[in-house]
Amino acid sequence: MTHTARKRFGQNFLHDHNIIYSIISHIQAEANQHWVEIGPGQGALTAPLLAQNVQLDVVELDRDLVSLLQRKFSTQTNLTIHSADALNFDFAGLAQQGEKLHVIGNLPYNISTPLLFHLLSSSNCIEDMHFMLQKEVVDRICAAPGSKQYGRLSVMMQYYCEGELLFDVPPESFDPIPKVMSAIIRLVPHAQPPVVVTNMETFAQIVSHAFSQRRKTIRNSLKNLLTEEDIAGLGINPSARAETLGLEAFAQLSNLAAQKPATI
Repeated sequence: MTHTARKRFGQNFLHDHNIIYSIISHIQAEANQHWVEIGPGQGALTAPLLAQNVQLDVVELDRDLVSLLQRKFSTQTNLTIHSADALNFDFAGLAQQGEKLHVIGNLPYNISTPLLFHLLSSSNCIEDMHFMLQKEVVDRICAAPGSKQYGRLSVMMQYYCEGELLFDVPPESFDPIPKVMSAIIRLVPHAQPPVVVTNMETFAQIVSHAFSQRRKTIRNSLKNLLTEEDIAGLGINPSARAETLGLEAFAQLSNLAAQKPATI
């Protein structure tokens, strides 16, 4: 049972058994846990996950791969295959009352960021997530203020969860071979947000505006949302650039902007 990777789906199939073993070792799946795999492909991670006796749901967009998986795992009673687009899938609907999901996947590079935010909208029913992503994206998620990689993705993801780079994955581990380095990241949703944000829409807008032109000071990038006096009144330097501000500063700016709906 073979399948030719389709570029329009961003398919790069993991085939390196050492990497597969390392992933399974890191995630420490236990019997009877409820796992969800996004983009199972040809089942490189599906098979060892099923061997751990977890309850597994997989979400696959490519109908040919759905058929392949149905044939390959036809005798597995602990597997449910969903032929669906993960970007629109109701992940929260898989969780039983009081249950927390464990999510895993080799995410297509072209949809990784919107898919992460879609998943985080259901973060209250997710215990942890382990993803294969482009290394550049992992570095951005985990970046600290002041670093070159720190940006909008860093701030937004760190509001929702704790991120940890587990290990890098070379291009040769895939077929076809991608042009970029990949990495495995562990994301654990916060039980409580690390900062108080009164309006998430405003928070996202403030962060987006602040990083829209990185060379601009926040005085200029946020001028349509907050005045220089507003910013200074929070104890934040209006001449600072966005990449120097931590999560707490963005929360303060957002909460003040949310009190001024006429300017948003």
